[in-house]
Amino acid sequence: MSAENVAFVVIGRNEGERLRDCLRALLGLTHHVVYVDSASTDGSSELARNMDVLTVELDPNILLCAARGRNEGFREVRKRFPGCEYVHFIDGDCVIATGWLETAIDFLQSHPNAAVACGRRFERFPDASMYNRLCDEEWNTSVGKATASGGDSLVRSSAFEQVGGFRSDLKAGEEPEMCSRLRAAGWEIWRLDAKMTEHDARIFRFGQWWNRMIRGGYGYAEVWRLTARSVFGNQLRSAFTWAIGVPLIILLAASLLGKPILLVAVPAAYFLQIARIAARRRFSLHAWQSAMLLVLAKIPETLGAISYFLGRKPERLTDYKAVTQ
Repeated sequence: MSAENVAFVVIGRNEGERLRDCLRALLGLTHHVVYVDSASTDGSSELARNMDVLTVELDPNILLCAARGRNEGFREVRKRFPGCEYVHFIDGDCVIATGWLETAIDFLQSHPNAAVACGRRFERFPDASMYNRLCDEEWNTSVGKATASGGDSLVRSSAFEQVGGFRSDLKAGEEPEMCSRLRAAGWEIWRLDAKMTEHDARIFRFGQWWNRMIRGGYGYAEVWRLTARSVFGNQLRSAFTWAIGVPLIILLAASLLGKPILLVAVPAAYFLQIARIAARRRFSLHAWQSAMLLVLAKIPETLGAISYFLGRKPERLTDYKAVTQ
């Protein structure tokens, strides 16, 4: 299957050599490649230009986010490669898997109601840190018709234009929000049983992971409101339940009953939840680590959601990729 009717939009910020690997793989398929840079300080734009890739640099005085980058990239695609029937969005820290593009194109061509096809994103170094391994588990979503895709996906250009693309004012959660509009317009989203992209998270520090979870919580809250509470409701309920609800109920019970000893129920409740999640993963070391992070994540997710509800501007969120990793 020819890639001549496909263009790639790559977004990145301080991706370093990961960007070179990403672009090299795409240029082996087609020269219809646009790179959009979000105020990198590591020479990413120069790297892309030296590889003869069309490069767009976002104005840093306007909100820097994946949604805006992808929209700007798509506009450049329409200007430079107007005949492309499909656009493939891919993050600059990813490398496309061999055979994926042919699989995705074949699927969209044989499923005219499908607007988006995505596959299995997998971590390049899942054992490099417990945060990387958790990312790898996060990418392993269910196969079949889906409600949303991730950042890497093949999208039908006409469907993308029909719904107006991504919302450029969203700091996070832009894919589920756009997919909700696509589904409302009668389009389908599909997750295929095929390797799609190799991702290199490089999350080695607790602070990186914490900031990523805060951004996620902020995105949950914003998209939940924008989609009339139809997206991310479960995630928000879970976050607020474990970060605020459980400890608050136990604290009130201890106070009303005059039994401070009841406060031991707080760590006990968290431990039981961690053990329950670890049990589903057969109690391996990785299972305990993942379970601990999944429960702990409720705190920064709740902080991110609260910051949104209190009116905090998205540009004030700390980006875990702000500095070269």
